[in-house]
Amino acid sequence: PAMQKTFEVIPLVANSQSNVLIEGESGTGKELVARAIHNLSSRRKRPFVAINCAALPDQLLESELFGYKKGAFTDAKKDKPGRFAIAEGGTILLDEIGDLSPAMQVKLLRVLETKEFTPLGDNAVVKTDFRVIACTNKNLAREMQKKRFRSDLYFRLNVVRLSLPPLAERREDIPLLVNHFIERFNAMQGRRIARCSERVMAALMGYSFPGNVRELENAIEHAFVVCIGDTIQLEDLPTHIVSAVTESAAAPAKARFNPLDSAEAETIRTVL
Repeated sequence: PAMQKTFEVIPLVANSQSNVLIEGESGTGKELVARAIHNLSSRRKRPFVAINCAALPDQLLESELFGYKKGAFTDAKKDKPGRFAIAEGGTILLDEIGDLSPAMQVKLLRVLETKEFTPLGDNAVVKTDFRVIACTNKNLAREMQKKRFRSDLYFRLNVVRLSLPPLAERREDIPLLVNHFIERFNAMQGRRIARCSERVMAALMGYSFPGNVRELENAIEHAFVVCIGDTIQLEDLPTHIVSAVTESAAAPAKARFNPLDSAEAETIRTVL
């Protein structure tokens, strides 16, 4: 249900020109949602440009975002357009925006407010048209309260906010995702794996998936590497998943059930 609500909102968001903030744990599919918004928007024929704000130090990030002119620094042999310039008429995805330094937050805020920027080593201001989608695995509202993220930048980005739930909160999606990944890897690798065994599906449904959908995808890809038949068996899964599920199953019943679970079980018994 949580994902269905997101799917219902995506076309509405795509039809607007507003900035979008997508929050969710790592591996929940934030970039996929961003691409879906772009592909359904009036900007779909223009570039979709993504950059990971946590992957580069400030100086490199600034040159990547704004570009530079020849001679701006030692290795600048020729002009290079920045990501904002490349995204002209399209969408720019600022991934992991919660990791921006305070200095870069100030520079980004000005670009979002004016839609103008100055390449490194140039005096001319470049005006461009782009839509911003920002992604983060942090709670930016909490980061703002702790003075680690500028409030003015937060409110500039948080025009429309989408929150993606972790896989552990939508376990009913696991069988659908497993079937999708089996079809995908069959097509990619020329295999003919038909399904997972019931034990495998039970193990996947019982695992917590801290790495979310990305971890599930990796688990199925691992199984494709070692599976020798047409059915994925329990021993084909990564050992850490099998071990976690086995330990959980071996734990005492009292350790596996919290008071809420026990109360619910007792209520069901009474009704029956």
